[in-house]
This record gives sequence, structure tokens and C-alpha cells, in this order.
Amino acid sequence: MKGKFVLAAMAVGGIVFYLSGCAKESADRLSEGSTCDTTGVSYSKQILPILEDNCYTCHQGTAASSGIDLSNFATLQAHVANGDLVSAVTHTGAVTPMPYELPMLASCEVNTIVAWVHQGALNN
Repeated sequence: MKGKFVLAAMAVGGIVFYLSGCAKESADRLSEGSTCDTTGVSYSKQILPILEDNCYTCHQGTAASSGIDLSNFATLQAHVANGDLVSAVTHTGAVTPMPYELPMLASCEVNTIVAWVHQGALNN
């Protein structure tokens, strides 16, 4: 009987430990709905950090994946103008959904990018 109790306690502890790894991400995603401000989106304050955190690993510099360098504002503008940036982050259209083979960005990040594009994609 004591062995079954220990085994059950270990199983419950393992499940709690496993689920705790997702707690911050889940909390971030749950709280974003009330804190996501997409009015007057700034490239330097909002868009650039999203790109740095989620895109630059593959899409930066001369060795950028598929030749798509998002670290240069001028080349980024080309992907804004042809609609590929919005299609990639919203997982719509004919472009490959980004980030590649990962879940879609948090809805606030997607909404911020889309709002920035609709606001003229300014270098501000």
C-alpha cells in the first residue's frame, strides 16, 4: 500500500513539474489581451523587438534564410509592400507561415505588426 502511495505522489509531482514549465508562457498569452495597445505603433519600440526576438535568428544579414533580411529597414519595407510580412505572421496567403515550423506568434505581437503595417509601416 505504501508503495502505491509513493508511486502516485511521484506521478502527480512529475505532472506538476512538467506543467509548471508552461506557466509563464500561458500567463503571458492570457494577459496579453488586456495589455495589447496597437495605437500609434512604433517601429523602434514595438516592431523591432518582435523581429529581434522571433525573426533575426534566421532572417538577418547576408546569410539570411531564403535571402530575406528583416534586420534592414529597407528590405523589411519590401516585404511589407508585397504583403509577405503580414501573410507570414498571420499564417495566411501563399507564403510560408512564420516563425518556421513553430507556433504562431502571440496574438498581441501579430496584431501589433498588422497595425503597424496598416498605420503606414513608418520607421519611427
